[in-house]
Amino acid sequence: MALKRVTKWIQEKLSSATGSVYGERKSGSAIINNPIIIPRSEHSISRANISKNAVKVLYRLKNAGYDAYLVGGGVRDLLLGREPKDFDVATNALPEQVKEVFSNCRLIGRRFRLAHVHFGREIIEVATFRSRTEQDEEGDRQIENGMILRDNVYGSIEEDAHRRDFTINALYYNIEDFSVWDYANGMQDLRNGVLRLLGDPALRYREDPVRMLRAVRFAGKLGFIIDPVCERPLSEMAHLLEEVPAARLFEEVLKLFLGGAALETFERLRHYNLFGQLFPATEEALAYEDHEFPITFVNRGLENTDVRLQEQKPVTPAFLFGVLLWEPVRRRAERYEAEGLYPNQAIQEAAQEVLTEQARRVSIPKRFSYPMRDIWHMQPRFLQRNGKRPQRLATHPRFRAAYDFLLLRAEAGEVEQELADWWTRFQQQNGSEQRQMTEQSRRGRRGRRRRRPKSTDNQNQTQE
Repeated sequence: MALKRVTKWIQEKLSSATGSVYGERKSGSAIINNPIIIPRSEHSISRANISKNAVKVLYRLKNAGYDAYLVGGGVRDLLLGREPKDFDVATNALPEQVKEVFSNCRLIGRRFRLAHVHFGREIIEVATFRSRTEQDEEGDRQIENGMILRDNVYGSIEEDAHRRDFTINALYYNIEDFSVWDYANGMQDLRNGVLRLLGDPALRYREDPVRMLRAVRFAGKLGFIIDPVCERPLSEMAHLLEEVPAARLFEEVLKLFLGGAALETFERLRHYNLFGQLFPATEEALAYEDHEFPITFVNRGLENTDVRLQEQKPVTPAFLFGVLLWEPVRRRAERYEAEGLYPNQAIQEAAQEVLTEQARRVSIPKRFSYPMRDIWHMQPRFLQRNGKRPQRLATHPRFRAAYDFLLLRAEAGEVEQELADWWTRFQQQNGSEQRQMTEQSRRGRRGRRRRRPKSTDNQNQTQE
């Protein structure tokens, strides 16, 4: 209701305003010359809902003589009644000046110079207002083939608003008087549930192709529709993601699939041909059917991720990437087994090849790729249920993650549910009961034991 009231208030202001008119929306949205300033009484943001450390940063910058605004996703989420994941601050203070104000500050980044103010585990990111300076003007800005490689040219808040990606992110909360400054009719787009780029979409996507992923992520997370003008270039410009560093795309993948709407995001990415740019081998594998049934493992894995996040359970990137890359690993391992490799060898060879290829698109740090390999390598070992092998497997540090992975495979119909149920029961038994289960498995396998062929020498002796 508060957001609806604000939208009506903005529309009244627009109808009576002179000299401050929004541009036409044929190619995205335009910035107005002067913002619509929404007073505290007309919006729902309260300092009580803002991180105490973010408020400290805002006030200390203000008291040091600088302008300070809460900006971006924090403002957007507060207006939508959501709990922000983090709080970002924009200011006219240069990064070095921010560092002078805060002893607990660290300057980071080459592409975008930022100040990180540390409060224990919480980090408040402080960015200096960006300029619209072109490449041939003074300043540390580098553009290559339309893509911004480095941008450390500073300007005014109006210029900074021009540099924001979406209208709903061009909202500034002013700590001076607790007002919200709206530079792009972002309030109205929030009310209408529309995701709209600032400026010409094709140009903005070319400047930074990651904006295509951000559009899909925000649409999935917020349940918004993407403005048709901004939606149209997505599929045809998806190839631009090939130019983005693989390390940066790793961070973007985490944001895409660990935001609570992994399944919805996955489906949107595939719809716009973006998923194949991130995980080409997986996209190729998903195009096939296994025994006339569509492959559902990835869908179930991402749905499980969303449920765990809703239940505030931990989700590790190793498990997430294990889910996303399992199909190409499994298909390749099956081929190697058909060529004569043992299951463990087949999995290892397939995993190595798939990860080497994947690193060209999205790099996965070793702290996640090694546990992921363990989860994969343990899958054939679940088939070995006799003797002491189950007890040894159950003591493996990654056993729980590998077992959860097995459950997903059973849900997707990839392995028999009986196998998953057996391992569930096995964990619930004491030592003697576990030994009894493994002995039963041993007896059940005896009738299927292969007979070794007689040696040539023995055959010759018999014939003689």
